[in-house]
Amino acid sequence: MSEKHLVCQGAVCKCQFGTTPDKLKVKSQQVHYINDKDGAEKPLANTKDIGQPFEANTFGSCKQKNNNPCTPAVTAWSGFYDKVELPGGAHILLEDSKGTCATGGKDCISITFHGQTADMTKKDAEKADKEVQTHLNPLMDVQKVEEDLFLIRFPQGQPF
Repeated sequence: MSEKHLVCQGAVCKCQFGTTPDKLKVKSQQVHYINDKDGAEKPLANTKDIGQPFEANTFGSCKQKNNNPCTPAVTAWSGFYDKVELPGGAHILLEDSKGTCATGGKDCISITFHGQTADMTKKDAEKADKEVQTHLNPLMDVQKVEEDLFLIRFPQGQPF
């Protein structure tokens, strides 16, 4: 699994026969989350996300249907991470997993963005090296950021 990202809700998918991408919406489970400190927004995508697991449920117009509206119907996923099995026999999707559509055929749906995003937390800001941050972002006032974080943590101005 080296260097491959796990897929979560919000991943961007496209069909080779469609005209627009759509975002994956995990409907199969709401227990296992990644890239989400509160465990509320990014459930893991898996092989049980079949049928119409997309937000808009369309990839635009479909070349396989003479450019009529696409209505994707995912029947299976391939290229998943088979070393971990979720409850119910599901396997986690990877960024290079492919979906099979009842209309488009085997592996016509690909994942163009895995859905994970980097979010900076207060703890990350506190741990950041001031000198390095000054060189990376000379327009940022590191001292001001630290003062703001202190006031957020201790609104009265005293930690005691």
